Amino acid sequence: MEPFTQHGDILLGGIFVVHSGFGFQQPTFQEVPKPVLCTGFHIRYYRDVLGLIFAIDEINKSLDLLPNVTLGFSLLDSCMSELRAVGGTLSLLSGFDCHIHSFMVGIIGELVSALSLPIARILGVLHFPQISHGSTLSSLSNKINFPSFLRTVPSNMFQNVALSQLIGQFGWTWVGMLVVDNDVGQQGGHAIQAGIERSGGCVAFLEKIHLSYSTEQVKRVVQTIKESSVNVIVLHSQEVHVRALLDAMFDEGVTDKIFMSSASFGMTPGLFSKKAWKVLNGTIGLIPNTGTMPGFEEFLHNLHPTVNSTYPFIRLFWERAFNCRWPSGDIGHDTSMAPDMKEIMFCTGAEEFGETISLLFETNDLSYTYHAYLAVYAYAHTLHSLLGCPTEGKDYSNSGGCTNISDVRPWKVLQYLKKTSFSTKSGGAVKFNSEGDLPASYDIINIQILNNSFNLVKVGRFDPEEKWGKKIILNINAILWNDRFSHVPVSVCSKSCHPGHRRAPRQGEPICCYDCVACSVGEMTNDTDADNCLRCPSEQWSSEERDRCVPRVIEFLSYGEPLGIMLVAMVIILSTLTLCILVMFIKHQDTPVIKATNRELSYILLVTLILCFLCCLVFIGRPSALSCLLRQTFFSVIFSISISCVLAKTITVILAFKATRLNSPLRRWLGPTIPRNVVGLCSILQIGICSVWLHNSPPFPTLNTESENHKIIIECNEGHKVFFYMTLGFMGFLAMVSFLAAFLVRNLPGSFNEAKLITFSMLVFCSVWISFIPAYLSTSGKYTVAVQIFAILASSAGLLTCIFLPKCYIILLRPEKNSREHLGSSNKNRNVG
Repeated sequence: MEPFTQHGDILLGGIFVVHSGFGFQQPTFQEVPKPVLCTGFHIRYYRDVLGLIFAIDEINKSLDLLPNVTLGFSLLDSCMSELRAVGGTLSLLSGFDCHIHSFMVGIIGELVSALSLPIARILGVLHFPQISHGSTLSSLSNKINFPSFLRTVPSNMFQNVALSQLIGQFGWTWVGMLVVDNDVGQQGGHAIQAGIERSGGCVAFLEKIHLSYSTEQVKRVVQTIKESSVNVIVLHSQEVHVRALLDAMFDEGVTDKIFMSSASFGMTPGLFSKKAWKVLNGTIGLIPNTGTMPGFEEFLHNLHPTVNSTYPFIRLFWERAFNCRWPSGDIGHDTSMAPDMKEIMFCTGAEEFGETISLLFETNDLSYTYHAYLAVYAYAHTLHSLLGCPTEGKDYSNSGGCTNISDVRPWKVLQYLKKTSFSTKSGGAVKFNSEGDLPASYDIINIQILNNSFNLVKVGRFDPEEKWGKKIILNINAILWNDRFSHVPVSVCSKSCHPGHRRAPRQGEPICCYDCVACSVGEMTNDTDADNCLRCPSEQWSSEERDRCVPRVIEFLSYGEPLGIMLVAMVIILSTLTLCILVMFIKHQDTPVIKATNRELSYILLVTLILCFLCCLVFIGRPSALSCLLRQTFFSVIFSISISCVLAKTITVILAFKATRLNSPLRRWLGPTIPRNVVGLCSILQIGICSVWLHNSPPFPTLNTESENHKIIIECNEGHKVFFYMTLGFMGFLAMVSFLAAFLVRNLPGSFNEAKLITFSMLVFCSVWISFIPAYLSTSGKYTVAVQIFAILASSAGLLTCIFLPKCYIILLRPEKNSREHLGSSNKNRNVG
């Protein structure tokens, strides 16, 4: 394996990929192993070699950089083979002292991280400097393991961040991955996958690929891609490893995927077939930011196998460029690279590039060629400083230029190289950091296949030095996707959950695969793809769409609503009617009908009935501390007085009819004392219960947010319910006693027996309140209050109707019956008024 050498005072070694493939001639057991065979010469790779030569020519002609010192080079082709890369390194190291008047001070290369790794391990032991123009593996920054490795491209640590951020910016959460099947590919692939997952994305599949894979292995990978639902595939591999895969994808009709390529993937049209072009259309990729190389295109245009006969691979390049072969016997013929022609055309040397130079060398993207050019200048500036060469503009014609060339040693060069800083022709600053890297940005490139032409369009930039959120500058409108997508493609396992829904992960599947579940009642989320719903504050409730919290409806029985107006009207009508009856009774107080019903008790009962009707007004309106205290207590006391009056009436009727005999001992109980004592005692007992209630657990207004979801019910909390049920129970007890007593004496003689009226009124009263209990317990909010008001009105109206309306009928319509003769058929009837 002989290197191509151009002598100079100082030599730079170079290990470059020129051929993209290799093979072996299998020896028999007795034969000596054959060397690796290189195949697939590519102009794009060869351009990197020309970049090195161009830089050396510029430096040798420069009057300011390394004056009176010429640089030479010794170059080897690795052919994408670790075996050739390691062998070439050992060859350069073992032979550099043999070059007459030349000293090899460092190596430029390799392009590929997988090839740079073994080279860096060997050179690191000898502290022999190596500058790579394309290896981005982050582990190469470890100066303990690789002390002499430097590079003019950024570490893929930034690339991994850029890829995950780009994927997130496009909204892709479900992607596939293709990585080269070697240690570098696996390390980089896992790092990129971790970045995607940290950003909330998922990797549907991670497949390995290599140029040595068989057709069956490639087809299996294609089948995986075809069956996957992903629309985006992250590609972390050198282009040489995926060419067969891209062709196979085209043959299988898988041309609708978008590739997101890392910086290790060379986006060069000459490296791919027209089939692969179709598959790569729309690809988004990263390339290290590239500066300008003034004069490089003119340098390429002047290339000629005769003029530049010492340039390595110049004749192979000529064959590839003009699709011809040199006549048999001429050096440079590559049998593995026959032109695709029926008849062989021979090269004459008279061929001309014409206007095809930019297309042939793809000068619209100099990428890694520029970084090889930069590596040469890094060595040149280091040597300039090490040799004590004069600074720019100084007259060195008499000083002899640079000195002590014989003292140059690789380990010294490495020391100076780490400290070297210089400016490029485009004005950029170059200085290696402590890890031997050049902090640099990436250009975001879009592959666009238009009119059967391969175009690389810069659509953005990633700068790791910028603040978070400004690292990526992207012009989405400049991107052209493939034929399937006219806009940014969607690549998700599950569609986004709209506001009002949360993500529910599917068991056994990646977190990006989920179902959308509506938020529960009272919860909301106004974010897309929310993981959890938020509980609304107590004074708010979720909208119908569950995408916001809205104020709850405040509810209470108000005077302004129809139900409140109807109840107020009933209160007014019944109160007015009762007042009219009271006035009528006072006006006709001396008539037999009035006298026969115990006028005092009738007046008290009518007044309490008016108050019963009016107490309903306390239940209507917004509850307050005062109204809550008065509602149940006022109602309980007034109603107890009413029922006690009815009970007193019943007792009076019993005594009146049982004390008709002259010698009856019951006659002494006749009079107002017993009725008054009954009313007073019952009233005092109920007042006592209410007093204890108000002292121990007074009612108070409260906000009820539990009964109805979308409402806040302002209601009165009755405190301990036992007191409320005690007051109702006491009234019920009085009513039952009155009912039973009146029922027992309902058949006493007399045409006007009030016991019958009391019996029926108590029956109505008890029926109303028995019905009230289940209705009260089954309603909520203002309807609970309305039920109680209705019970108060109905029971009070029952007492008024059953006890007093018959008397009003006699007074107003049948006055002839309002006489003592008609009230009793014998002298048993007594005036108890």
